[in-house]
Amino acid sequence: MDQQTAKKALTLKTLTKSNAWDIQENDIFRLWEAAEKDSELKDNIRHYTDIIRSAFMIEEINGESTIIKTKYEKMGYKVGEVKIDDDRHITWAIKKRPIVRVTDLTYENIRHITAAKLIEVLDRNFGGGWDSLSQSIKDIIESGFDISTTTLPKDRLHKKGGMYEKKVEDGYEVLEVAKGTWVEAIFAKLKPEAEKPRMKFASHNDDDDLDSDEDVDIEDNYNKPDEDDIEFDEPNDDEITEENYSTMMDLGGEDPDEEAANLSDYGDE
Repeated sequence: MDQQTAKKALTLKTLTKSNAWDIQENDIFRLWEAAEKDSELKDNIRHYTDIIRSAFMIEEINGESTIIKTKYEKMGYKVGEVKIDDDRHITWAIKKRPIVRVTDLTYENIRHITAAKLIEVLDRNFGGGWDSLSQSIKDIIESGFDISTTTLPKDRLHKKGGMYEKKVEDGYEVLEVAKGTWVEAIFAKLKPEAEKPRMKFASHNDDDDLDSDEDVDIEDNYNKPDEDDIEFDEPNDDEITEENYSTMMDLGGEDPDEEAANLSDYGDE
């Protein structure tokens, strides 16, 4: 389903704090108008308004004041009338909440921006690099984007065939943060949408008796003997040979010298 089709299928009842970021100001007025005939609208106005406010700024204005309407429109708001009940109509000025600072990022909107937009937001807030962000902000960002960083001298960062070149070729956006004679590169790429697992049930015809256990194979554990009642043969020491004898003394693990060599190789890199 493309984005335009998804907008048409969306209703005020199915609007959430996440998908609200997919639509624009005019869509809010359209959804509200479509719900005006719904008897549940009046009883749930507070609920719907709270959801809308999570992604949009809403200002209630005097609908008769042309000057105020014009003022809000110049600030990028869309102005329209919404029906509260048969006797009450109000005028709203609505504008999508901007994502300018890292503190504007939420779990609801993080997947509704591009990697380029994320880099723009990070660039506007950075000073100390990726580690200067709080853990809560990092968690939000990493819930929607693959993030990796590297810090190298300026003259080595763009080395041919290096990490920088490979990441860019793989579709990552990059932010470079200067740290004296070194540069930290932060790579960001939108994660693919994870497919939610769905439970699969055997299909039944309308005439099938769903209460029937004819096709259900249930294991009979009731008549099984208890573990204490099971008799085990006594071990025969004469039967133990070199072939069937084993020991658990060798718990595995790498050779200490080999492990030290691996760490040495890692340090050389």
